[in-house]
Amino acid sequence: MLKFGLRAHDFGRGSPEEVAEALAPFGISSIQLALAKAFTGTAPEPGFMSQGYAAGIRQVFAAKGIDIAVLGCYINPVHPDSDELERQLRRFKEHLRFAGDFGCPVVGTETGSIAPDASFHPGTSRPETFDRLCASVERLLRTAERSGVIVGIEPVADQHTISTIGAARKLIERLDSPALGIIFDPVNLIPSTGLSGSQTEFFEEALAAFGDRIVAVHAKDFRLEGGRKSAALPAGSGELDYETLFSMLRLRGYSPDVLLEDASPTTAPAALAFLRAAAGAS
Repeated sequence: MLKFGLRAHDFGRGSPEEVAEALAPFGISSIQLALAKAFTGTAPEPGFMSQGYAAGIRQVFAAKGIDIAVLGCYINPVHPDSDELERQLRRFKEHLRFAGDFGCPVVGTETGSIAPDASFHPGTSRPETFDRLCASVERLLRTAERSGVIVGIEPVADQHTISTIGAARKLIERLDSPALGIIFDPVNLIPSTGLSGSQTEFFEEALAAFGDRIVAVHAKDFRLEGGRKSAALPAGSGELDYETLFSMLRLRGYSPDVLLEDASPTTAPAALAFLRAAAGAS
């Protein structure tokens, strides 16, 4: 059965207690938690975590019936500055080491670009950038394997090192680790000019390539406007065929957390109701 959740920092920053209190009325099962984005007084630097810190946050959300499905630690794993890359990898590895104390099985990131801010750069598609990514992710996987958690990789079309379904499969095959998972954001993985085939074909290709590796699904929406993909929209307000996607996941026995993105207190109730109805109809 699919579980539905939210991205914590979409609902404002505060103490763990304040954030949990703000999220509880939505009746969710889980969250994606980016610590520095969600909590005040938390620095986006390595060195501040402890078992007690993580366990305390876990208890705050558990008291509201909310699991932490994904720790968001979005870094640029192909950053062109080696010192900065090292700092970011240390931060991610710290999240991996303490993820179990949060009760969280996954630490997630996108795959960046050779632009320092991870924006589009034509050199990102070069083979050496893929090699740089593999070297970074391999280091993270060693920590993940020791810690019993998963590195969740989120592909993003057009812009990032892993920008296609095929590239995601290539990464999985090259690194060959049970600690490597995929955060499937179908809107992010649809190219800016739209799909060449149907959404059903797109979902089939993705699930054939990495379905058994999906550790979470990000839910938002889009429209094609003048042959271009729109900016992200609330789930249920665009063209993504969630009923078909959920049906295909269910038929294959997959039940990842479905985490609403780019939501707000105003848009979340309708988006969650839409997703639950699509899952029920699938």
